[in-house]
Amino acid sequence: MLYREAGQFKTSYSADQAMLTIPLDRWFVFALTAFAVIGVPLLASEYLMVSILVPVLILSIAALGLNILTGYCGQLSLGTGAFMAAGAYLAYKIATNITWLPIWVVIPLAGLCAAAIGIAFGLPSLRIKGFYLAVATLAAQFFLLWLFVKVPWFVNDSISGVPPAPPRSVFGFQVTGAAAGNEAKYLFVLAFVIALAWIARNLARSRIGRSWMAIRDMDIAAELVGIRPLPTKLSAFAISSFYCGVAGALWALCYINSVEPTAFDINRSFQVLFMVIVGGLGSVLGSFLGAAFIFLLPIFLNSAPGWIGYSVASDTITHIEFMLFGVLIIFFLIVEPHGLARLWQIAKEKLRLWPFPY
Repeated sequence: MLYREAGQFKTSYSADQAMLTIPLDRWFVFALTAFAVIGVPLLASEYLMVSILVPVLILSIAALGLNILTGYCGQLSLGTGAFMAAGAYLAYKIATNITWLPIWVVIPLAGLCAAAIGIAFGLPSLRIKGFYLAVATLAAQFFLLWLFVKVPWFVNDSISGVPPAPPRSVFGFQVTGAAAGNEAKYLFVLAFVIALAWIARNLARSRIGRSWMAIRDMDIAAELVGIRPLPTKLSAFAISSFYCGVAGALWALCYINSVEPTAFDINRSFQVLFMVIVGGLGSVLGSFLGAAFIFLLPIFLNSAPGWIGYSVASDTITHIEFMLFGVLIIFFLIVEPHGLARLWQIAKEKLRLWPFPY
């Protein structure tokens, strides 16, 4: 059979430690990436590309960031929305004040600023953890949003307080602002997703990733074997906040086309947390699966009654959505803590053992 390790000989340590050791996995990833880059812009409709794929990809970056902190390092955070807001506001500030700077440089710079803020709010993680650390990051959520709303410097003294995204182009194609092309905007976001997902996967397999997981599993034992808790935890906060800052910048500049504080409120933090729980803690793939599932579920609930000829009030659908989210969170925490990514892994293991799956 094709999907087997048997007969796949490795002649070097690098080949043995590759991310995708089975050829069929590599071909699948390459084909999926090629389809996302070439096929989607040619075949997808404007609604699918701009209203579904772009937000799902951006939220996947935010879920990756939270997964690095919570899934790999074990530090609970409820301030994802605040770090996304930091990236959005600082990206707008940099783009409008340093106009000669390319937008593909502006967004990582905003992510670095969000990383610095994440380090500041991650300092209490050396002394507190669990519920108390969650409360500390929740304080960051409220404080940062208050700061961005009350200090007009971040929006260049805009009277409305919700300035539009500045138009910027890459290779002659406008990728930010209301007049940006759909294909250009999608490919711009996709480029960040591919790069950041590849970096996250390699970080998880590196020395720093193993340090995160050691701290997550038993911080005292990790310290006894020479892993320093403070730098390890702060590195997780910094990289997680960088990812969330990049996601916030892309959300403001490429999706909603404005810098709006309500887009990064506490509900956004809980939404990203649900994505990580449902998708799978400590899994790069789970971040994408969770983002797609949580974002598409409300769309499905709103559309499904019409498919069968029923009309349901919007407030009823909203209540059903909340109940389903609660049931799903309880289900995955009890039955399958590793989420959708684990279910996908089980399916692959059964395929590898076919026709004798356990």
